[in-house]
Amino acid sequence: MVFNILLLALGVAGLTIAADRFVVGAAQVAARLRVSTVVTGALIIGFGTSAPELVVSTLAALTEGAEGTALAMGNIVGSNIANLTLVLAIPVLLVGRVILEEGAKRQVAFSAVGVTVFAFFAGWGEPAIWKGIGLAALAAVALVIVIRLRDDFGGVSPPDTTQGLRPWIWTALGLVGTVGFALLVVRSATSIADTMGWTGGFVGFGLVALGTSLPELVTVLAAARRNETGLIIGNLLGSNLFNSLTVGAAVFLANGGEAYGDVARLPVWTLLSMVVVSWGLILGLIGWGKKDYRTIKVWEASILLAVYVGVLGLMVITGATA
Repeated sequence: MVFNILLLALGVAGLTIAADRFVVGAAQVAARLRVSTVVTGALIIGFGTSAPELVVSTLAALTEGAEGTALAMGNIVGSNIANLTLVLAIPVLLVGRVILEEGAKRQVAFSAVGVTVFAFFAGWGEPAIWKGIGLAALAAVALVIVIRLRDDFGGVSPPDTTQGLRPWIWTALGLVGTVGFALLVVRSATSIADTMGWTGGFVGFGLVALGTSLPELVTVLAAARRNETGLIIGNLLGSNLFNSLTVGAAVFLANGGEAYGDVARLPVWTLLSMVVVSWGLILGLIGWGKKDYRTIKVWEASILLAVYVGVLGLMVITGATA
């Protein structure tokens, strides 16, 4: 137990450093390619910070059967909820403010659609290979849409002040470090959870999801500190899209159609919470009638944080143990 706690601390420390370098490199790559920071956040950072969810969830479904599939589904749902509550709230509370750039409404709506489709597939019936194929196809369509409509998703193309291969090297090293240290965090956290006797669904939703959301959190903090606000919402957009469509597809395909089982099945209310949080961010925080450029206030971030704590607390009461 003590050894796993030490590994967890090491993973968090390394994750913070690697993610900071990842944000620096990604911002410079955006300048080099003359694309907006929002698109860079959605494609490069969004995919990179979702890599831990992809690896952990796929391996769980492949090796642990129904219980592993429940852990994987809980990981996706917990990560999506954490991204739009905990991950978005903490930078506001620590840095003081986060500005949503032009196109924020389109980004959140686009992400919410992907989350809703995954929730329907996960909550309706048993796992099936055709569900994995369908989500994979939707992920490809979403990628094409983000690339083709990149100007409509907002953000600005920053001036290119770098030379040579340095931006690409920092991005690659930061990505590898972020994923590697995140996996260390998840492995040690999962070992701690096993020792405590918690269910796979709860471990995936709570502990593993929190661990795999650390890359999003530290990259968002680094982006806010460096005033790269376009990377923040782009990161969350890309992460939730990849979590719902790409990671969801991988889990269904890895599961191969094996039934959840009564104990392993993730509670339906958790899927509904994920959908409500995703669409509620549009209606409550951003609002259809408000301008795109606006600052997320501290009291709004406090509500988001309270929502995450409330959902996690309810999961502890209803699904922590079999």
